[in-house]
This record gives sequence, C-alpha cells and structure tokens, in this order.
Amino acid sequence: MSARQAYNVVTDLGGGPNVRLKDNLYQGLAILVCMLIGAGVGMIIADEMMLGLIAGGFIGVLVGLFGSGIFIMVYRGLSHARGKHD
Repeated sequence: MSARQAYNVVTDLGGGPNVRLKDNLYQGLAILVCMLIGAGVGMIIADEMMLGLIAGGFIGVLVGLFGSGIFIMVYRGLSHARGKHD
C-alpha cells in the first residue's frame, strides 16, 4: 500500500480532509444543484419571494452538504471493505 493509499484509508475511515479531486467536485456539484432546487422551492412556497429564496437556498446547501457527504462516506467505506484503496 502506498503512502497516498494509506492516507486515504485513514481519512476515509477515521476522519480528516478528503483530498480526492473527483469526490470534491461531485460534492460541490451536488451542493449547487440542491441549493438551486431549494431556492426555487423556497421562492414558490414563501409569501415573501426574497426571504424564501434565501432560506430555501440555505436549506438546500445543508441538504446537499450532508447528503453528498453521507453518500461519499458510505461509498468509500464499501470501497475500502472490497480492498480498493485508490
């Protein structure tokens, strides 16, 4: 196992910053999409359009952040269980 693979195992299973570009790009895209959807829904639902836009966008960011983070955590955990330590 290389030093990079050992670092990935430690950060994926024990905690720490994820330095994989692909994971970070996917997470950023998921956050952006969820923010836009949340802002649109908030704008439609709220009585005041600007307040709904801001609140919905913020809630969308949180949903995107936690949802994509949990997905990446489970995906990387299963990958390590299969022996893939890229």
